[in-house]
Amino acid sequence: MDKDKNNAPYYLIEGRTPLYGEVRLSGAKNAVTKMIIASLLTGEPCLLRNIPLIGDLDLTLALCRDMGSEIELQDHTLSIATPSINSSVVSTEVGGLNRMAIITVGPLLHRCGEADIPKPGGDRIGARPIDFHLNGLRQMGAEVVERGKRYHFSAPNGLKGATIHLPFPSVMATENFLISASLAKGVTVIQNAALEPEIIDLIKFLQKMGAIIEIKVDRRIVVEGVERLHAASHTLLSDRNEAVSLAIAAYLTKGNVYLRGAQQDTLLTFLNTLSKMQLRFEIDDEGIYFLGDGCKPPAIVLETDVHPGFMTDWQQPFAVLLTQAEGMSVVHETIYEDRLEYVTELNKMGAVIEVLDERHARIAGPTPLHGREVEIADLRAGATLVLAALAASETSVISGVEHVDRGYEQIESKLVGLGAQINRIDA
Repeated sequence: MDKDKNNAPYYLIEGRTPLYGEVRLSGAKNAVTKMIIASLLTGEPCLLRNIPLIGDLDLTLALCRDMGSEIELQDHTLSIATPSINSSVVSTEVGGLNRMAIITVGPLLHRCGEADIPKPGGDRIGARPIDFHLNGLRQMGAEVVERGKRYHFSAPNGLKGATIHLPFPSVMATENFLISASLAKGVTVIQNAALEPEIIDLIKFLQKMGAIIEIKVDRRIVVEGVERLHAASHTLLSDRNEAVSLAIAAYLTKGNVYLRGAQQDTLLTFLNTLSKMQLRFEIDDEGIYFLGDGCKPPAIVLETDVHPGFMTDWQQPFAVLLTQAEGMSVVHETIYEDRLEYVTELNKMGAVIEVLDERHARIAGPTPLHGREVEIADLRAGATLVLAALAASETSVISGVEHVDRGYEQIESKLVGLGAQINRIDA
């Protein structure tokens, strides 16, 4: 692999070094961008603390600046105010790079009466159509016109409350309707809603802004629209994906790592899975110790599910841990159909993983991992290959690290602080 070919950054990782020490977790990637978009619902300033300094944050702030937001970021605290919106058109250069543009539609319709957005981008993890978003917004009174690679939205009579049934508990669609319904006329009922911890955190922030939102039984969320929202401040929950990645790193390297800020309530299913594999951890009021100096864990059957099930984002890094388990493990991915693409690169490093179909894989273990030249295809695959390199003999060369930058704040610095031998080579 010619590293000078495209002048992109890459990692050099020397494995087999036990990780010891403490890391403070960053704020949740999957919460920060939605809260920033939610702040567009008011012209008053909002304050967000525990902000993760990641690539997706930069993209979302650029999008808001284009609309007229006044932004000040100091350390991990963000102040954002949007007294007026300059343009209801989201540029392709910014809005087409991830899936945030569709979330801006509600605030733009409320404040401008129209919105024009590019069709969304994002990780290559299978089909993630925005039909759920379009259908729900239409039910709320939006008119949608598709124009080439863009969508134009208008709401001649404003957005109104509606009963929206999601065919699948989509996280982003639930977030979109929470934001859009907060200022809609009347009551909105979101049926079969997603209830991930990041969604609960978004609800807390919207409630601080003056929204009226109730969580009912059977995955129903009821939003009573209000006339206006106001300034609010909020501290984000910690990132549970970062917590899982660093915990797995401790087990793979047979080290002991304390994750300050790890929250038991957001990690229940992950912790239960560790217990089934006879892996040790200790919980206190400030975080969780992950103790990786025990015996090899037994193989398991792992099935992803919507919250409170085993999170789909955890499946890929957890697969590396299963390569070191005793016996044949089975992975069943129920959420996305293309989240097993990392297997090719992992097998290059010595893993023995058989993809049975687009949602099932068998993982044999324990198998020694070896340093190789591999390439990251998306964010979660990036964490997976970094973890494999930490457990591997020899040196690994990992390209495509820009995907990791999108979702992890200085992950290499945190790992180096625990003793990992990682060099980031920036062209």
